[in-house]
Amino acid sequence: MTLRQILIHPDPRLKKKADPVGTVTDDIRTLAADMLETMYDAPGVGLAAPQIGVSKRIFVMDCIKEEGADPRPMALIDPVVTWASDDLNTYEEGCLSIPEQYGEVKRPAEVEVEWTNLDGDRVSERFDGLWATCAQHEIDHLDGKLFIDHLKPLRRQMITRKMQKLKRELSRG
Repeated sequence: MTLRQILIHPDPRLKKKADPVGTVTDDIRTLAADMLETMYDAPGVGLAAPQIGVSKRIFVMDCIKEEGADPRPMALIDPVVTWASDDLNTYEEGCLSIPEQYGEVKRPAEVEVEWTNLDGDRVSERFDGLWATCAQHEIDHLDGKLFIDHLKPLRRQMITRKMQKLKRELSRG
């Protein structure tokens, strides 16, 4: 497994709609393993392929945060939200591509997601709580959207300016 570099906003690759994966190959399985390793190392609860510069519709997540609880790593390939609750949930979201910046985003409290697993089978599951928020956040990444796109323009511009400054500092370092 290889740790991948996470792109920092603003980066045009983060705003591009990702391509479908289609057939699950060993390369895709390796990509998923690398993504999980990178996500855990960051640390984060989700990571989409575009965040590491790969324009494929795949994301990984593991929202188990309880101390001592068994991890539940998931890789979702070509995911589709097939149902969303009318009830909304507001969650303070962050993003590995927008480090140390957070914003309250309102999304459906529950979603049903269908995806292809690493065995090539189409499966579906209903998510709620942090799992539902994370799945929707990562699917947004696959569609070229960031959580800050859900914020008011002034807040979004402020965060973008902070990220531009961070990128300048990192490039000098």
